[in-house]
Amino acid sequence: MATQDEKTRNDSSSSDDVMEDQHMGIGKYLATRLPTLKPPMAKAPNPIKLLRLLNTQQWLFFLVAFLAWSWDAFDFFTVSLTVTELGEQFDKETSAITWGITLVLMFRSVGAVIFGIASDRYGRKWPFIVNNILFIVLELGTGFCNTYSQFLACRALFGIAMGGLYGNAAATALEDCPEEARGIISGMLQQGYAFGYLLATVFSRGLVGTTSHGWRPLFWFGACPPLLIILFRLCLPETKSYRERADFRKANGNVAGTFIAEGKVALKRHWLLLTYLVLLMAGFNFMSHGSQDLYPQMLQNQYNFSHDAVTVTQVVANLGAMAGGTIIGYSSQIFGRRFSIIVMCVVGGALLYPYGFVSSKSVIAAAFFEQFCVQGAWGVIPIHLMELSPGSFRTFVVGTSYQLGNLVSSASSTIESTIGERFPLPPKGKTKRYRYGLVIAIFMGCVYAYVIVLAFLGPEYRGRRFDVAHDSDLEEVGLRRNSRDQTRDSSEAERPPRKDWDV
Repeated sequence: MATQDEKTRNDSSSSDDVMEDQHMGIGKYLATRLPTLKPPMAKAPNPIKLLRLLNTQQWLFFLVAFLAWSWDAFDFFTVSLTVTELGEQFDKETSAITWGITLVLMFRSVGAVIFGIASDRYGRKWPFIVNNILFIVLELGTGFCNTYSQFLACRALFGIAMGGLYGNAAATALEDCPEEARGIISGMLQQGYAFGYLLATVFSRGLVGTTSHGWRPLFWFGACPPLLIILFRLCLPETKSYRERADFRKANGNVAGTFIAEGKVALKRHWLLLTYLVLLMAGFNFMSHGSQDLYPQMLQNQYNFSHDAVTVTQVVANLGAMAGGTIIGYSSQIFGRRFSIIVMCVVGGALLYPYGFVSSKSVIAAAFFEQFCVQGAWGVIPIHLMELSPGSFRTFVVGTSYQLGNLVSSASSTIESTIGERFPLPPKGKTKRYRYGLVIAIFMGCVYAYVIVLAFLGPEYRGRRFDVAHDSDLEEVGLRRNSRDQTRDSSEAERPPRKDWDV
């Protein structure tokens, strides 16, 4: 475990990196991208020792965030896993049904803005609970849809609810997490996405087409666990980091005014960084959705896999994803965030051929390692975004950058399915078949190259402290307020004494 002196040096170095990047010219900044990519080879304790650093409350915060993020993914993938059944129900082509996926991705950015600001202003707890209440209502609503228009409307509204969760979950799980354990906890948290996908795959096999209600029981079931998650969150307090910021705002006498002042400072100082985060998350969302959303359809349509074979392949792929996210999240604490992302993109690109072109059951191995790489890179993201984000708007920035990236990538499954229809295969009976594997490989190759370039060009603040004492934005807000107070006091001192007859 790192000594106190090492922690102090790391904190100081991280703070210096933040300030230096903010005042550096473009030319000098670009010149530092290659040298700073060198792995720091930081000492990291045994993973078990790292996990033991978390106290009971920190573990509970992580667990409630993990469960909520897992069910967010479950709810999202209910559509991609029932594309065929939904198409038959509403008499639509695959490309039309995938608009249900696209609308969720498009409207999630709206939810991220609304719930992100609410979480930074009023706390993590109650916006989190409202999110999950909406999950229950809208997942039930989707299960009762009878027309295509109703289906699209429910998914659009669902997108708003789902959009508010990611930033809140990341802040809840990581704000109070010990610095040494951030990498591995980040990787574990992100794998809630893969775990939710795994659960959706398993339950869709058990619930879809096994009753007279067809695809509907999967959506009805999806409305149940959020109730338990709500009860879990009600039992926990606000995070320590948020309480510190709330106390700072109260100490300044005007909570709303201080919050607005923090926002002005954050936008003025970090607008370029916020733009970069949206572009980065667009690439990451293209990476995950491009490799996953249409993959079950590819296995079934192009390679004639049975439902059982598709389920087994998806389960193995998600086990790879969960392993990759946890291992690479931990490794990023040693090798750095950017370096870890780039390595995973390079290896993932090399695996695209077997991932999309192996037609036998051996594709299971390729699926495992491809998703190991995709979610390995993703495992770095929660803590990377948290460390890059301004402290006062951490939930808003993490959630909104992630969901705006989702918005940019929202048409990925529709793009792939539409392009795939230009590469037809001989039909199987009345079923049209397409070369989806070719489309996924080309699409993902472009996405990997894009993410490598952005990760190379971007900043990294590994080890940044999240407490109020190390927040330079709050320091500037305090200095501005003190300056205004001094000016007001000086004006009052220079004002002539008031006469009794003055009006």
